[in-house]
Amino acid sequence: MRCSDPVLKWTEGGVEREARWRSSSGAPPPRAVRIVDDRLGADEAYGLACQGVGLLWRGDFHNARQLLAALGRRADRVRGSRAAGRAGAATAVEVFHRERQARAQRARTLGMLLVQLDDDFRLDLPRAPDLREACVGALGAPGGGPVALALSELLGMIGAHEWRRKGVDVPEAGGRIHPHYGVFAPIRAEYVGLVARAPLPAALADAGLAFDVGTGTGVLAAVLVRRGVGRVIATDVESAALACASENLAALGVAARVELRQGDLFPSARAALAVCNPPWVPARPGSPLERAVYDPDSRMLRGFLDGLASHLVPGGEGWLVLSDLAEHLGLRPRAQLLHWIGSAGLAVIDRLDVRPSHPRASDATDPLAAARGAEITSLWRLRVRTISAPRASLVAADGVAHSPDPFAEPATPTA
Repeated sequence: MRCSDPVLKWTEGGVEREARWRSSSGAPPPRAVRIVDDRLGADEAYGLACQGVGLLWRGDFHNARQLLAALGRRADRVRGSRAAGRAGAATAVEVFHRERQARAQRARTLGMLLVQLDDDFRLDLPRAPDLREACVGALGAPGGGPVALALSELLGMIGAHEWRRKGVDVPEAGGRIHPHYGVFAPIRAEYVGLVARAPLPAALADAGLAFDVGTGTGVLAAVLVRRGVGRVIATDVESAALACASENLAALGVAARVELRQGDLFPSARAALAVCNPPWVPARPGSPLERAVYDPDSRMLRGFLDGLASHLVPGGEGWLVLSDLAEHLGLRPRAQLLHWIGSAGLAVIDRLDVRPSHPRASDATDPLAAARGAEITSLWRLRVRTISAPRASLVAADGVAHSPDPFAEPATPTA
């Protein structure tokens, strides 16, 4: 445990007790704590949780999970009634911000149901499973005393551990990718498919080097190696991501051709190809786990574009993998993206488009259904702009819609 961890304090059986507080969202420990067990009803629990009272569970583990589900249903009913009270015309960006606020409030309420782990990450509750391996994967090595955390976070660690154990099948990478806790899982297969199909730049024949900027699990670095790229430098600012990528690349048998470096954006070199799949939504992440989704002020996106020209060899390309969901939500207009591309001295030579196929893309109950239904994921092929930069339409036979003109309307995607 880290010495800097906050401390949760409470009184139990007339004795003052404490435990290190862990929260992936950075939430402070509750100021008030009540010891509760199976006798606590859902309505009373919900009222206390809404007041910010931490409910430290001492009852049956499975009953705690049922209580958490009951709290979630009550939070959803309140959320639904408030949404009905605001019925009427609302812009996409207003719906987005309301939805984020509602989800944050729901998470805070559910986060009031707490559990305590012993010094070795053992959960001493009736019918509690052995969760130590999952906790080590999320929290690191045990030691330093007991730990208190929200049951919802503990269940998230269990789910993440199962993802890591089973992995995600990514045929384009040559096998299964095993995401670690807090590292974005490649479950949106369409963006991997775009990187697997885009034509490689001719400059790779001479330079033989590609960058994977913000590698995460290492999936795109593995795809590039599988496509014949001789050497890849994969960067990430997060040490957890680099550890995850290292394991995956070794398991896939491509580690010898990928060099992992910790750092923000580009390494100090030039390459024939630089690939980046930045977070797609320009908003502030509410927790470290959201950093793969939300990019405040489009910082990573703009950093990649601004630094690309100085990190490419002559004839090299930058591949920007980006969803247009932010455009449909009213968070970033297409004209803004095109302006950033042009201001960075870049030209669009091609754009490959595909519609997402994940379940939420067709979920009519999602408050953001209209935006998700219109979403397109694109791979923008970028080069350093010259006077003779191509502007005519390019035609390919790979079944993916293309549009090279950076000022053109989005191409109609092929499913």
